[in-house]
Amino acid sequence: MIELIQVPWSPFCLVQKRILEYSGQRFKTTNIPPQERALIWKLTRQRYYQVPVIRDGRSVVFETDDTSQVIAKYLDAKLELGLFARQWDGVQQILWRYIEDQVEGLTFRLNDAHYQKFVPSAERLQYIRFKERKFGRHCLEQWLQQQDQLRAQLAAKLLPFEQMLATRDFLLDRQPRFVDFNLWGMLANFLYSGNYRLPSEHPRLSRWYERLTKIKYADVTREKLHT
Repeated sequence: MIELIQVPWSPFCLVQKRILEYSGQRFKTTNIPPQERALIWKLTRQRYYQVPVIRDGRSVVFETDDTSQVIAKYLDAKLELGLFARQWDGVQQILWRYIEDQVEGLTFRLNDAHYQKFVPSAERLQYIRFKERKFGRHCLEQWLQQQDQLRAQLAAKLLPFEQMLATRDFLLDRQPRFVDFNLWGMLANFLYSGNYRLPSEHPRLSRWYERLTKIKYADVTREKLHT
């Protein structure tokens, strides 16, 4: 059985979890605290320490750089989901780099500002230390104070996706591709604390998010057979 080793609210882990749910295949999750990477370090033979990581039998799968998508491509090939259709080569790379830079940079800050909602109390000291070492002292408080501005910036960054959905059910065509799950994961991270809703000025994006939250690959296959 495929095992997803994750921090539950990590946007990149949420991407892979939703792909696995979409596939309909059984899988298990192993949650680790964000500051504790010993298990990953061991599994990857001291080659990697970030999340997520996939363990599939003797195979341990992890990314090779910030935009490699090794894990998603592994799952796509193994489960035959059609997420990386060749006609979208190049286009998907441009989109996922935008999503993981322009969108994720805002969504994780907005979610982390409410860390007390989802980080266990016993782990909060280490979580604050982990964040402040990377982003500076009092970063979490600053993001909380800036949340209105950050939300406005996020709405602006999401406008191209709202426009794309004017003519199709998913971002590129009639079925979900990798960039759909990639954007979904960033937005699921944004919504994780329960403090936010998707921007009201983007109604198509809200409907797309609901569809992608529920859809299974078997649904897409049945739809193809009846069209």
